[in-house]
Amino acid sequence: MQHDLFRGIEADLAAVGGALSFAPAWVVSLIVLVGAVAVAWLLHAAILALLRRVFGSERPYLQSILNATKNPTRLALLVAALAIALPSAPVGPETASVIVQLLVLATICLLGWIAATALQISATLYLKRFRFDVEDNLLARKHVTQVRVLVRVLDTVIALVTIGFALMTFETVRQYGVSLFASAGVAGIVAGLAARPVLTNLLAGIQLAVTQPIRLEDAVTVENEYGWIEEINSTYVVIRLWDLRRLVVPLSYFIEKPFYNWTRQAAANIGSVLLCLDYAAPVDRIREKAVEFAAQSKTGTVSSVQVTGTSPQAIEVRILVSADSAASASNLCADLRERLIAFLQQEHPEALPRQRSEVVQPPARNVAKPAPVPLSRGG
Repeated sequence: MQHDLFRGIEADLAAVGGALSFAPAWVVSLIVLVGAVAVAWLLHAAILALLRRVFGSERPYLQSILNATKNPTRLALLVAALAIALPSAPVGPETASVIVQLLVLATICLLGWIAATALQISATLYLKRFRFDVEDNLLARKHVTQVRVLVRVLDTVIALVTIGFALMTFETVRQYGVSLFASAGVAGIVAGLAARPVLTNLLAGIQLAVTQPIRLEDAVTVENEYGWIEEINSTYVVIRLWDLRRLVVPLSYFIEKPFYNWTRQAAANIGSVLLCLDYAAPVDRIREKAVEFAAQSKTGTVSSVQVTGTSPQAIEVRILVSADSAASASNLCADLRERLIAFLQQEHPEALPRQRSEVVQPPARNVAKPAPVPLSRGG
């Protein structure tokens, strides 16, 4: 039935070409090809409008799929229409060869576009089940990171394959397309050496997606900078620092160099507050107040309050707190530090560090005073 439809369209186009036999060949060819493009464009618009009306607004997933696939499907209809109309257009062999070459290139690009679009749609549908707007979002960050990195890697592979097939359609550069697949010959070796940093980061991206030493929104310390993983691209990672700067690091960094990941196993995190106090500081009272302030904040709990160091001038008191996330732990530490300092200033000012100096008076010595010398009087 489909073949009969195509034959009917070809017959109609041939009839149009016969009716315009009085016009120049290039005019007839232009009318036939442009007419085929217009019919394909209007047909695609009609089908798209019909599908949107059938799906309605109650199925947002299908609507999003239609929006994502409308351009590839439009291009597919245009290519099919031109392929059907070309035999009916009175064009010369050279012009027909050029048009066929363009249609082949369009078909290759269309296949790559369809593959990339299908990959994006599949990833989007898969990730809709995970939510970031919850406190314990470890599972969501794990899957989102894995899927996004793999999608970027596969997008790069699809682009390379599409470019390779496109180059193979040209006789003069076919060898470069073959070398892109086979990696053979001097050109392949040179291209491989030139693309070594890109390939290194590409392989590092696959490793990161599988092993996941980092995930999106992980709290990390890289190059002595504390921040959160904001983006994981195909070749680099963007870290959002605490002061809203962005630190851009290549993917291979996380495979080759050590770094801190504060949320590797779970979203819960531990923070510490260090206070340098005088030896007269009431540690038990500070412990009670720290627990009380943490309970009032309702974002975490105090794990321990200990004296972890001493010096000739002061003692070091460490307060460990635990919270549901790294951000909550950081905020709780800052709040505890501020409130404990205010508490000590008001109720125990003697606990604040002071500089002492001791003035030692030398002992008094019993030194015999010399006897007064009598004054002689002149006679």
